[in-house]
Amino acid sequence: MKKIILLSFALAAFSMVAVAQTAEPIKVLPLEQKEGGPIMTLESNTVDYGTIKQHGEPLRTVKFTNTGKEPLVIKNARGSCGCTVPTWPKEPILPGAEGEIEIRYATNRLGKINKTVKITTNEGGDPHVIKVVGKILKPEEDESVPASAPSILKGGN
Repeated sequence: MKKIILLSFALAAFSMVAVAQTAEPIKVLPLEQKEGGPIMTLESNTVDYGTIKQHGEPLRTVKFTNTGKEPLVIKNARGSCGCTVPTWPKEPILPGAEGEIEIRYATNRLGKINKTVKITTNEGGDPHVIKVVGKILKPEEDESVPASAPSILKGGN
């Protein structure tokens, strides 16, 4: 009896695998941009803070133009973490008009900046992605002069 049950389970499993292999995969198509609709053209896809000191100016801007034929509406803009906060125009941007997105980074953090801001609009399709890069140093650090190693004369151990 056990052999019959095991054989039936094996046959059922084999038939499911065989059927799964012959089925066509489901195709997921991306949303298409409306023809003649709005088109957001960014001045740059990167916001470079450069090398700045801790607690330096946190605000940068990215300019864009609606190069489409219909009003552009920015539905949402979201930073990749809470340290990167975008602010965007809430009113529609008419064809040919320009706008700005402000990006505020928490410059109290030290080290390299490698974040993104995703902007969702009424264009359809994938969101626009802006890279946020740079480096934040302690106020007393200066990249041009390397720090010296501790020594007996300087009180180091």
